[in-house]
Amino acid sequence: MDYHDENMKKRLRRVEGQIRGVLRMMEEEKSCKEVVSQLSAVRSAVDRAIAYIVSRNLEHCIREEIAKGEDGDTHQLVEEAMNLLVKSR
Repeated sequence: MDYHDENMKKRLRRVEGQIRGVLRMMEEEKSCKEVVSQLSAVRSAVDRAIAYIVSRNLEHCIREEIAKGEDGDTHQLVEEAMNLLVKSR
């Protein structure tokens, strides 16, 4: 898997900024509701990053199977991708 995708790096930098923001909020003693709300946004962003990585990897694996001319078991590839997503929660 190629992790040099600029879109992925931007996503993770945004999450990094969100985490710094949460730490700042905690230092400023913001309300529990505000902190939890921001942490929820972080979790959502991380979930989207995971989904992006899994989907890109799945696409790559399927393209490899097609390029090899093999009638690979795409069902198995999709099942593995789904298991990764489920385990990430």
